[in-house]
Amino acid sequence: MSCGCKTSGDSAHNCGTKSANGCESVDTCGNSYKLSVFDWLSNINNPTSSKCDMVEVRFKNDRKCFYKNINSLPLHIGSIVTVESSPGHDVGVVSLTGELVKVQMKKKNASEEGALKIYRLANQKDVETWQEARAREEQTKVQARKIAQHLRLDMKITDVEFQGDNGKVTFYYTAENRVDFRQLIKEFAGAFRTKIDMKQIGFRQEAAKIGGIGSCGRELCCSTWLTDFRSVNTNAARYQQLSINPQKLAGQCGKLKCCLNYELDSYLDALHHFPSTSTTLDTEKGKAFCIKIDVFKKKMWFAYMDHSAAWYDLDIADVKAMIALNKKGEKARPLEDLKAVAPEVFAKNTDLIQENSVDRFEGKNRNKNRGRKPDNRKPDNRTNAESRSGSENKPRKPKGEQKPKQQNARPEGKPAREPGTPNPNKKKFHKKGPPKRDTNA
Repeated sequence: MSCGCKTSGDSAHNCGTKSANGCESVDTCGNSYKLSVFDWLSNINNPTSSKCDMVEVRFKNDRKCFYKNINSLPLHIGSIVTVESSPGHDVGVVSLTGELVKVQMKKKNASEEGALKIYRLANQKDVETWQEARAREEQTKVQARKIAQHLRLDMKITDVEFQGDNGKVTFYYTAENRVDFRQLIKEFAGAFRTKIDMKQIGFRQEAAKIGGIGSCGRELCCSTWLTDFRSVNTNAARYQQLSINPQKLAGQCGKLKCCLNYELDSYLDALHHFPSTSTTLDTEKGKAFCIKIDVFKKKMWFAYMDHSAAWYDLDIADVKAMIALNKKGEKARPLEDLKAVAPEVFAKNTDLIQENSVDRFEGKNRNKNRGRKPDNRKPDNRTNAESRSGSENKPRKPKGEQKPKQQNARPEGKPAREPGTPNPNKKKFHKKGPPKRDTNA
């Protein structure tokens, strides 16, 4: 949301660079502000001679107001102006000019009657007072939280905004229940010596003021472009076949995500052609109930009440035909005759990248040759041709002339050993005794 240009906002200004620390002139930079509107009519000449004298002025965070340029000042996006306020005056930055302001006023149901005025372009004294007031906001917020905690009030002070002339301070807070401010305002007036204004906001508005990153990896919609907060309930998740998991469905504000409403109309149009999920089919093999549905493939999964392990996916046209037969008092054909998808029919997924294997990074053939005994055979210096020719020229003995193997052969002249006599060639093993104890140790 911030740029590194370090220049004041201009209609022809383009913030092409980004920095982690943000723009030092974020208050006057037209392209580094939340909920900024792109003026696509800036390069188009007005076909009529009448000129729109309404101007959109922004203040801290997402607060915007429409003012009337009664003095016909040469204003453009990024101009710092001094505007009418109650009491005193306020300082803001022009965020939109021209004919596009009428479109925004129509969208937000704002009328030109009773619109406040723009006094002048802010001078040096106005800007210095405004910057001093903005510098006090963080310290004031910390001190205000300490006072509210000391009074044991069930509330949270989210943000603090000083008026441009330092004549009023507005405290934005969130609370579940009603809060008694009688003692709190007395404490604030004595500590800050200015007019106190308390404004309660919702949790969604709090997230819009603070900002953050959503679970999708993008900046929060409420802090970038979303201006109206529609109610979101759990039926939106049920229509979209989402699991009712509060941790996944809740946003940074702790409420249901606003993006659940984005695709809800498409799902409602698709579900309009589906039979009810509580439909029970009466078939020749028994009654079947609906397990789940696929909205965009227009299919419904059914299973028998007696055997719910096997699921059968049917087109909604077939389901409607079976319902029509049941209404006539006839039983429909078995689910297997239409289209059967048993659990064992599903194709087995092949793990190509072996992401389910624990030892996928270990070399399988790394220790294949480890521990093998060295080859002590004499090297054969003959060439391949000689070895091949030698093996071919060597005569082979026929199978009938092969010498039979002799078992228990002994050399001539030695008598056979009688049974029960010790074998003189057998090795003698002596049992080792316990090791001697070292007395010097």
